[in-house]
Amino acid sequence: MTNPRIATVHRSTGETDVHVTINLDGTGICQASTGIPFLDHMLHQISSHGLFDLEIQAKGDWEIDDHHTNEDVGITLGQALYQAVGNKKGIVRFGNFLAPLDEALIQVALDFSGRPHLSYGLQIPTQRVGTYDTQLVREFFVAVVNHSHMTLHIRQLDGINSHHLIEATFKAFARAMRMAVEIDPRRGETIPSSKGVL
Repeated sequence: MTNPRIATVHRSTGETDVHVTINLDGTGICQASTGIPFLDHMLHQISSHGLFDLEIQAKGDWEIDDHHTNEDVGITLGQALYQAVGNKKGIVRFGNFLAPLDEALIQVALDFSGRPHLSYGLQIPTQRVGTYDTQLVREFFVAVVNHSHMTLHIRQLDGINSHHLIEATFKAFARAMRMAVEIDPRRGETIPSSKGVL
């Protein structure tokens, strides 16, 4: 790679202020401070298992709830990911991973297709993990998908523990994304599509 695949996005609204920097060719260094401890823990999973360097800082209207901050971190991360992937020349494009975490087993498949789509198959049994509303998991991935322009399928194959299910999902997502954005040495500088464009 001659050009570093790094992007920085700052998104500010009346509800949140979010800064995200991502390096797709990093080593898994993560600095995440969103004001939502469980989300920070999951962002560390993306960084560690995807080998992406992530810097994420967020301020939000936490006095209302975590919804706006959680969603806007997803939006901003999606925008940064879209910029970092760039024209998609030479990438593998597709990624899939099957992640076990104790009794939980999660399958993630994704495609940097340019067509946002989320198929979400998690059935999380509790409303909260600590103080984190488990409905926000879906909202996070909706935001990432829509703004990175990826197709993402999440399947729950087994599991009863909410924490395990969510963490296995983020780990599988990280590994599938790592696979998809890797540079394919056989592809060279071509777009991974028979259409010639993504």
